[in-house]
Parts: sequence; C-alpha cells; structure tokens
Amino acid sequence: MPQYALGLDFGTSSVRALIVDCSDGREAGTGIAHYASGEDGILLDATDHNLARQNPADFPGALLAAIRDANQQASANGFRGDQLVGIGTDATGSTPIPVDMEGMPVAMREPFKQNLAAMAWLWKDHTSHKEAAEIAEKARAQDKPYLAQCGGTYSSEWLWSKALRCARTAPEVFAATHTWMELCDFIPSRLTQLGVNVPRSICAAGHKGMYAEEWGGLPDKEFLNSVDPALGGLRERMSEKAYPSDRIAGPLSEERAQSFGLKAGMPVAVGILDAHAGAVGSGVAPGRMVKILGTSTCDILVAPVEVDVPDIPGVAGIVPGSVIPGMIGIEAGQSAVGDIFAWWARVCGRSQESLSEEAAGLRAGESGLLALDWNNGNRNVLTDPLLTGLLVGQTLHTSAAEIYRALIEATAFGARKIIRRIEEHGVPVSEIVACGGIADKSPLAMQIYADVLNMPIRLSRSSQAAALGAAIFGAVVGGVFADVVSAQAAMVGFRDLEYRPHPSSASVYQPLFSLYEDVHDGFGLPGVQDSSTIMKELIRIKVGRNDEPVAPR
Repeated sequence: MPQYALGLDFGTSSVRALIVDCSDGREAGTGIAHYASGEDGILLDATDHNLARQNPADFPGALLAAIRDANQQASANGFRGDQLVGIGTDATGSTPIPVDMEGMPVAMREPFKQNLAAMAWLWKDHTSHKEAAEIAEKARAQDKPYLAQCGGTYSSEWLWSKALRCARTAPEVFAATHTWMELCDFIPSRLTQLGVNVPRSICAAGHKGMYAEEWGGLPDKEFLNSVDPALGGLRERMSEKAYPSDRIAGPLSEERAQSFGLKAGMPVAVGILDAHAGAVGSGVAPGRMVKILGTSTCDILVAPVEVDVPDIPGVAGIVPGSVIPGMIGIEAGQSAVGDIFAWWARVCGRSQESLSEEAAGLRAGESGLLALDWNNGNRNVLTDPLLTGLLVGQTLHTSAAEIYRALIEATAFGARKIIRRIEEHGVPVSEIVACGGIADKSPLAMQIYADVLNMPIRLSRSSQAAALGAAIFGAVVGGVFADVVSAQAAMVGFRDLEYRPHPSSASVYQPLFSLYEDVHDGFGLPGVQDSSTIMKELIRIKVGRNDEPVAPR
C-alpha cells in the first residue's frame, strides 16, 4: 500500500499543506490558504516601520482550509486517508508568540484581541533592536559563551529580544503571558493538544534562543536577570530541553483529526524553522549550500558532527541537529531580498515582470550603479538592523530597470559576502541549490546570482521545498525511513534547468564585488573608509563593459 506524509508550512503570508508520496516525493495534493488579517497576513504600524506582527487567530482557519484543499486534491489522485503515516511542520522564525498556561495565544483572549504586542512577533519585526544590543553587550561584558554559536551578537529578529521589548513596552501583555512559544513549536502543540508541554524544536531554540547543550540549554537565569529580571522570570517557564525534528512531538489529537478529516493518533514531528525545512526538501548535504530565496533569504549548510566547525563571526547559527539530526546546521541569510524588488516595483509603479524584461537586456556593469541590500537591515555578516539601503552612481539618465537590476546585483553581492565569510572559516561551499519564490519565478535574478557567485546553481524540483522538508520529517516519524538522509534520497529531486555563470559577466562582477565590499565595510563597520574613488571606478567599469549579452538562458 502506498504511504504518504503531510507537510505543513507556515509562511509569512500563508500556510501550505502538502501530501507527498513517500516512495518518490511525488506531490499528490497541495492546499494554500492566506492569513486573513493585515496586509498580506502581516499586521503593520504606520508609525513604526520596524513592526511586523501576525494574528494567531488566523492560523487555525488557514490551516484547516489548506489541509482540506490538499486532501481533496490528493483524493482525486487516488490518495486515501488511511495511507497517511505522519505529519511534519515548519514555520517562520524567529516568530515567538506570548501564550497562557494552556498554550493559547494571549491575543485570542480579552482584552488583548486588538493589542499588537499580544500577537505573534513575526521574524521581520525589528522593534527590539535596542534590547538585542543590550543582550549582546551583557553577554560580552560577562564573558558568557552564549553568542559564540550565533555569529558573535544577538538579533532583533530573535526570541529573547522580542520578549524583553514586550516586557518593557507592553507590561500588561507580558504579565498575562505564561511563556513564549516559537510558531514552529506552537503548531505541533495545537495538532497534539499538548499545549506548553509539547517538545520544543532545537532548530528554533539553537538558532534563535541561544540554546546549546554544552552550557546546559538556554542561557542561565543569573545572566538573564542581569539583562532584566523579566527575562529571568520567563526563563523559569521555558522548556529545559529541545529536540531535533526526527523526534515525535506527540500523536494527532482526536479533535484535530476529526476537523481535518484525518486519522487520530498518527505521529506529529517536532517542529522546525521553514528555511531549514526548505533546505532538507532541497537536498542539503555537506558542501551543498541551499539558498532559500524569497522575501528574505536563508543560506543553509550542514557539516558532519566529527568536523570541527569553528564559531563564525557574523553567521546566524551553528547548531548540532538543527537541520539534519546527527549533523551540524549552519545558517546565514539576508533580511530582505524579494521584499526589496517588490518595494522598487511599487515605488516606480511598474510590475516586476516588465522591470525584469527590460533589465534582462542590460549587461553587467552597464548602468554604472552599485547598491547595498540593507533596506531591512543587515542579517549577516554585520548583524545590524539599523543599517539601511544605498544606491551609488545615479545620473540624470538612470532608468527604473537599471535600478531594479542593481538591486538584484546587490543581493547577489550580499550572498557572495556570506559565502566568503563561511569559507574563510574552513567550511567549503562546493555547490549551490536554490528554492523559493525567486528561484521559481525570476530567471533574471538566478542568472545574475550564478554570474556574481561564479558558480552553477541548480533548482530544487519541488516548488514547495519547505513543505516537502516538513513532509520528510513526517515520513521519518511515521517509520517509513530510518533517518532523514534516507528519506531525502527517495523524496528529493532537482530540475533539469541549471543556471551557469556567463564568463564575460562574471569577469565584470569581480571588480564590482570589490567595490561592493568597500561600500559594505565603509558604511557597515566602524572606522574611516576612503570612498572617493568608488564613483569613478563605476564609470570606468561602465565604459569598459563587455558587449556580450547576459540575458538568462
């Protein structure tokens, strides 16, 4: 009898449900449901561009709709509910939610239903940048090891800084909160109805919560008290242990099974962050970096546990078991990529399709422009949310399409900067696989990335790589495979399309990347950087450009 797994992917604007044949990764049914609240599912504040929240009340309805649609589609392809062996889940992160003692979001109780502080604090929320800096400063001053495995600093995108911001700016919400749960933990808690007792994800705890078994799990209470007693008190109500996603979180509850039209009791895997699930669904392996390209990006690598991976400054996390159990997970990324492209299209009143078509006719270096990709701060390698975007080289003849291409190039330069930092510390990147919305929809961006990185880029076969990764964990906890690597071998594939670097473009992007590094360091690092030659170098590259076209192939 065929065996299937269900992957649930909670993204920035929607939830995806994917029913997958465990034998070959064939997608039998897909359902997508968008969150009802806010702008594309995101609650914003016109007075604070750093704020981005989600309404937890949107999650149950979207989940139900997505599962029902996937079930209906799969049933038309011969799927039966009794063939489903397990469920895996992933979600954006760090997206922590303040919850009560039963594990229900505070935002779903009166009087907090309209209170932004009681909502899920979405990964792209940067309101806690002061708190993040304070946490990092305290850890350095006390010579604590907590920053060693998260790049040497702490981010405003992560759990502790967001909880502290809530305590200081919305004490009434913090007082009503029993604990905080990452969204990737909250979803399994609702499926199993285990509430706050659900096993927590080592992926979220390690990459976002300064968790490491070598120092006893989460940061100690004494340190957190030194930052703020509110965090010390919260520490007592946080789970002591975190687990990889090949472990069972619990059985699907009878109530949830009935509402979804599924069988009760099937195993639900411990949750995982969406980018890490996408890497699993795209075949991440030692030496193979997976780039998850969407509104932001995450770069995921794994290394065997016997490899001595050093602490890498400016890299978001080095966590054993966070991606593939038994391997070390390495995460980096950029705070805005697709968001930057969408912003520029909106500002200039054109579609991305028309901008891409025009920009594809331009040659590398032809515009004389150079941009920085910091429109939503820098996630890595500077880890500074207060940095902003920059465009150098405009003239009275600069066009909207030239700027659009320069913004794509900037994100590709940022990606190269991250790869360089990782390789400088002894972790090789021998091949790249891309997945996500940009990989699926923008041949122009993918060709520019191949040219800038001067490496071929393969594409994940699945357009729902994160949901597929979640389903892989569902297949493992369902007993179909002994481990994740075996499941990947059966369920993961790649497309025939491969983007290969164009030599003439790659040769132009080399000096442009050097200029990018000058601007990157000049605006991102302390000290005086002589930028007097940058504009002239851009003109020199523009005038001396190669006339060979570089449109995507």
